[in-house]
Amino acid sequence: MKPLLSGVLLGCSLLVGVQAFYSPSDDVIELNPSNFNKEVIQSDSLWLIEFYAPWCGHCQRLTADWKKAATALKGIVKVGAVDADEHKSLGSQYGISGFPTLKIFGANKNKPEPYQGARTSQAIVDGALNALRALVNGRLSGKSGSSGYSKPHGGSGSKDDVVELTDDNFDKTVLESDDVWFVEFFAPWCGHCKSLEPEWAAAASAIKEQTKGKVHLGAVDATVHQGASSRYGIRGFPTIKIFRKGEEPQDYQGGRTRGDIIERALELFSDNAPAPELSEILNEEVLKKSCEDSQLCIIGILPHILDTGAAGRNGYLDVMAKMADKYKKKSWGWLWGEAGSQMELEASLGIGGFGYPAMAAINTRKMKFALLRGSFSETGIHEFLRELSVGRGSTSTLAAGVIPKIHTVEAWDGKDGQLPEEEEYDLSDVELDEEFPRIEL
Repeated sequence: MKPLLSGVLLGCSLLVGVQAFYSPSDDVIELNPSNFNKEVIQSDSLWLIEFYAPWCGHCQRLTADWKKAATALKGIVKVGAVDADEHKSLGSQYGISGFPTLKIFGANKNKPEPYQGARTSQAIVDGALNALRALVNGRLSGKSGSSGYSKPHGGSGSKDDVVELTDDNFDKTVLESDDVWFVEFFAPWCGHCKSLEPEWAAAASAIKEQTKGKVHLGAVDATVHQGASSRYGIRGFPTIKIFRKGEEPQDYQGGRTRGDIIERALELFSDNAPAPELSEILNEEVLKKSCEDSQLCIIGILPHILDTGAAGRNGYLDVMAKMADKYKKKSWGWLWGEAGSQMELEASLGIGGFGYPAMAAINTRKMKFALLRGSFSETGIHEFLRELSVGRGSTSTLAAGVIPKIHTVEAWDGKDGQLPEEEEYDLSDVELDEEFPRIEL
């Protein structure tokens, strides 16, 4: 049983691990879309919140100081943390684009301020106490700020981003659209509808920005536009339905906070999103771009063009493209290179002994990798990636613990390869008899 357990642990380490940075025994409060509004937004306390990603090296280094600061500030300032990699919808509300991002939620919870100080425990404590002093002085002067729901980054959270739907425009706007629609059927007198209104408006603004306008939130006054309401059997308010072109409308069964709505919208958006780009390893910058911001980087090393021709190579690339699309929700990087073009990389992965095509999955943060042992096919690659996804499979550490030198090469032109032209030698002037005398038999 020990070898199996070891393999499982190694597999888990390749995927950077799902272990949380903070435990219930710590003084750091773990926050998520379900408890954020109640714990933070509706609180009178000053909050210092870290938005982090488990795979982020800077976040890992901050953990000890963040815990120490939380203990020092216990009972004075609340210190929290959000896994913004897992809860992307919550991170998107506050414009989180890098990790770790630290924000201070003070008097006006609608406008948290960025923490600009050093990342040591002492500096964090000092910054929190300065913010607390400003909060208290503001209350003394009567400038207590407002306490309410946070507005999404980049949007006002107003009704402007909620599309008003009617019996006249419903079919053209929703049913004929190629985009995803969340539609709320409401009644003006409905208390639950009134409670949902600010969450719906805030979610609409965030979703519009995060999906680049590919997912929309709309609202129908069911007491006025009874045609659309009766068509979908609306009997209670608010009722939310999801519309996708060519499919029957689906009842939305999730939570009614903006975080819940955004999270579900982003899930549907990722379902319809294009597959990640499959890039040729042309230089170090290409590899960094695909791998540094990804949990895993999938690299295919394909046979030399003279061995396969354009048709054979395109066949291998098609297989990789299909797998990239299948696993697009993982946000992995996908790369390929020609055998022999990046010899140091191949050597560090131990690829040469298995022939070509070959494939490796690399975690550049842990500097660990796993090799495809099965066939370079949809079935073989799927099994390989599925095993990694559940924490199984054998992994190794990259040679020297670093990414090797990546050479700059020319991009494949999409054509068959050509053998180098051989030089022709004129032997007419060479006296062979003098240097190589004939041998009489």
